[in-house]
Amino acid sequence: MAFETPLAGEFFLVGRVLFGLVLAYMGLNHFQSADWLAGYAESKGVPAPKVGVLVSGGLLVLGGLAVVVGAFPVLASGGLALFLLVSAVTIHDFWAAPEDQQQDEQTAFLKNVGLAGGALVLLSLGGAAWPYALNVGVF
Repeated sequence: MAFETPLAGEFFLVGRVLFGLVLAYMGLNHFQSADWLAGYAESKGVPAPKVGVLVSGGLLVLGGLAVVVGAFPVLASGGLALFLLVSAVTIHDFWAAPEDQQQDEQTAFLKNVGLAGGALVLLSLGGAAWPYALNVGVF
């Protein structure tokens, strides 16, 4: 039903690949810049910031790759949406940032909110069979 129009499955695959690889790349950055990001997270009041950076990096890598291959779509997209929304509000709180940092924080906030929107769209299709996907999941 959701993928009946011409090329819908192909466009969905390309969108999944682009979306998932961007998130996976962001997750790799969490590992490559773990010390810097942990310091940043600590400045925002995150408890156990190094652990948080590594766990969120793992979530982004695994969730992003799961979206790419179409595995566990409800868990992957739901976990990504939750993380992106929570981090947008707690880490990229541009309204509380110093004036010289507000623009960068607002850009990061809007990026996370937009990506969360994409994850919610995928979550809405989590119960359907995805074209060109492994289609394995818990739900």
